[in-house]
Amino acid sequence: MTESETRVIWKSADAVCFDVDSTVVTGEAIDELASFCGRGEEVAEWTRRAMRGGVSFREALENRLKIIQPSSKQLEEFIKSNKLELTPFVRNVIDCLLSHGTQVYLVSGGFQSILEPIAKDLGIPKTNVFANKILFNSNGDYCGFDKEAFTSSSGGKARVVQLLKDKYQYKRLVVIGDGVTDMEACPPADAFIGFGGNVVREQVKANAPWFVTDFKVLLDAL
Repeated sequence: MTESETRVIWKSADAVCFDVDSTVVTGEAIDELASFCGRGEEVAEWTRRAMRGGVSFREALENRLKIIQPSSKQLEEFIKSNKLELTPFVRNVIDCLLSHGTQVYLVSGGFQSILEPIAKDLGIPKTNVFANKILFNSNGDYCGFDKEAFTSSSGGKARVVQLLKDKYQYKRLVVIGDGVTDMEACPPADAFIGFGGNVVREQVKANAPWFVTDFKVLLDAL
């Protein structure tokens, strides 16, 4: 697929799946949660490895959560006190898509409870959020994550895309993201747009048919 073909699909997309960390928001929520819990640097290195595609996503997720071991109380406090910063112009792009009747989804290896307030702020229904769930025991202590969640393992984003296409018969579904896991979701997505406005992943930059570093470019192309 070429950039010009991708632009045509983007302009007439019936559904768009956005990655969240380093795409919709400027940072990586799991890194920020780790910093909040005092385990920042150890976890950031695992995130870098996961984004470069050097380890399986499941392995990276499992190891990062084992390091952080967040309690339900810590997670609640993090959500209340840490308003993740939206990437410039992403709100404008999403508003424009929604006004055209395009369905917008957040598909992330991050966590449902952190993403839902972001989705609400952007006018995206909770049912359009696909992410991971942290599990706690009756005392509120960390006890793992939901291994059945699509995005808890490598290839999970592609499975979400296929599910959406099968369920709603989308013909022009676009995935936008900064990571290799986003790029791997096309196919089954009809087009992929690499985003490097917050961090540039060289593998994505080299292989995405259309790579942008500013959401204003995508806004102007709608």
